Amino acid sequence: MSPALLRLMQLVSPALPVGAFSYSEGLESLVQQNRVIDAATVEGWLAAELERGCVRIEAASLPPFLSDWQSWSEGDAAAGERLRDRDGRLLAMREAAPVRAQQRQMGRSLLQVLEGLGCAAPGDWTAAASSGPGWTAAWAWAGTAWDIPAPDLVIGYLHSWCASQLSAAVRLVPLGPTEAQAVLQALDGRILEQASRSLQEDPGSLWTGGVGASISQLQHGELYSRLFRS
Repeated sequence: MSPALLRLMQLVSPALPVGAFSYSEGLESLVQQNRVIDAATVEGWLAAELERGCVRIEAASLPPFLSDWQSWSEGDAAAGERLRDRDGRLLAMREAAPVRAQQRQMGRSLLQVLEGLGCAAPGDWTAAASSGPGWTAAWAWAGTAWDIPAPDLVIGYLHSWCASQLSAAVRLVPLGPTEAQAVLQALDGRILEQASRSLQEDPGSLWTGGVGASISQLQHGELYSRLFRS
């Protein structure tokens, strides 16, 4: 077995201490509005986000992030600037401030974990709470540090996002754990298809069509009661 595969399994593990369990990314708003109510509507929501949401742009950004991290770690300062610009664009696509904060918190947490494992990233992002890196940029550094091939890293990213959303759905929707696993399995084809496209697309030419997700994320802060931070 390849060590890179083991590291990818470590990266997608729910035991990774980055706090993903505390976010729903607007799903909680949709449940309270009775727009997501069962396994079928959860699957439909995730499928739509894979096709048109921010997650597809993040996935397409992973290959160039990998290239920039590698060049930056070899002393190319210009690569660091490109990486920061790309990271800033992804964060700017998130209209809701709590979701931007989520991306930064999880990104910093992942870089701190990697630093503790002897894989410190170039730059000083881990010290700044109000600036990057976002989750996607940090995920790409993990791929760089652990020599995870881009195709595997992209598939892992999309699968991990779906699994995290389903974890939230189990706590919000009348959805059992086995049903959630069936939904995740049903999304296999879409994940693989989107991963294949992500390896070919220029993220700079992509824009999100996930208007519903943005609205639900903005509405989350107005809920009377909440289980999640976003």
